[in-house]
Amino acid sequence: MSENEILRGQASSPPMHPSSSVSSSSSEHVGLTPPPPPPQRETNQDSDSLMVSKLSRGLKGLLFTQSGTTSVTKKGDDLNDTIPLSGYYSNDQSTPIKSIKVIDKQSLHYVILSGIAGGVAGSAAKTLVAPLDRIKILFQTSNPEFLKYRGTFQGLVRAGKRIWASDGLWGLYQGHSITLLRIFPYASIKFVAYEQIRTILIPNDLYETAGRRFLAGSLSGLASVFFTYPLDLIRVRLAFETRNLHHAHPQHQQFMRSHRGRIFQTVRIIYHENPPTRSNDPRWLTVMRKVLPANIQRISNFYRGFAPTIMGMIPYAGVSFYAHDLLHDILRSKPLREYTVQPATDKSTSTSVKTKSSRESRPSLKAYAQLVAGGISGLFSQTAAYPFELIRRRMQVGGAVGGGHFLSFKNTARLIYRESGFKGFFIGLSIGYMKVVPMFACSFFVYERMKKFLGI
Repeated sequence: MSENEILRGQASSPPMHPSSSVSSSSSEHVGLTPPPPPPQRETNQDSDSLMVSKLSRGLKGLLFTQSGTTSVTKKGDDLNDTIPLSGYYSNDQSTPIKSIKVIDKQSLHYVILSGIAGGVAGSAAKTLVAPLDRIKILFQTSNPEFLKYRGTFQGLVRAGKRIWASDGLWGLYQGHSITLLRIFPYASIKFVAYEQIRTILIPNDLYETAGRRFLAGSLSGLASVFFTYPLDLIRVRLAFETRNLHHAHPQHQQFMRSHRGRIFQTVRIIYHENPPTRSNDPRWLTVMRKVLPANIQRISNFYRGFAPTIMGMIPYAGVSFYAHDLLHDILRSKPLREYTVQPATDKSTSTSVKTKSSRESRPSLKAYAQLVAGGISGLFSQTAAYPFELIRRRMQVGGAVGGGHFLSFKNTARLIYRESGFKGFFIGLSIGYMKVVPMFACSFFVYERMKKFLGI
């Protein structure tokens, strides 16, 4: 090719970047493509750093959003990094997320609404199983009139018929009014405490462990029972009373003649109980009698059985919340989510909170799946905590039988074992299953639905 032809070809070609002009001209002369740039040497340290950086970005991309969303907070806030992208799956491989509503879980607004949702859920669940609860308490506390009915399903039915014949429908719900007064704050505190404690213990998916789930449930149960235990004791004493019971208090016949004023009379009876001093009284009770005035000492009557309640609440609440969360993960897994997770729609909205946990961004389970998860979690929790519950019930009614003696935890356990052996710690468990399974199913189901209804 002549020099003039080369010049004419360069004049007719589009302008080129200066940095590529030399290589382009050289390639015209030799008729070859530009050679690749010489490889740059990397040290082992740079290579490792690059690999770790790529792996970190990959993991973060699977769990959190880095881009592609509209900023809803001030500059510097990493909230967008906490909200999964539309089409991404959360940590338990749930269905894709459509749209997101951001809620501050530690705000007063969220605490109030979640408390209302928990209170309504607890009240609905307790109302559903109130008749079974009354019969179970009569069996647990060895009420003399109902000892012959314990141990069989037929006995359960016959006990229910006897209560109906003696006191009518109201007899099956005796003590339920105080149950509702207790359960609303109890369930509210329990669910609110669980949500808040869980946010602290499990701030993101990396902390989602079995131990932390169990601890969050246990602490929430302890918080709720501490504030509402006296109401639970009053409820048990109301349910324990029967018409022909040989009672230690002269007010018993007056108590049974009328439904009105029973709560007030029960509170008076418990307050005026004066357990005699014995050598085997708990140490804390002996010290309290020496230090505190008599009127204040009587407040301890409303905390009979509190020690086994604390001991039993740890496995009861811990197992229930842990099993519930675990079952939700299982039901949202890839093999099951097609049958258990509600399908996403164009109008569906997922909720995300100001944490890096994807739990709140998951779509809802179908109704039957939520009921199954709640029912099975109740079965596990009842089995784990039932012996403590039985000891607590016997301690709670200690003032109504046996001359008003104060029963300690150890003495109560010995008494139960002497009466019925090891199986005595599980008397009424079958009724407990019949009560707890639908109660937990209803409680968790109503709570999730109420949260959705209230927009949280």
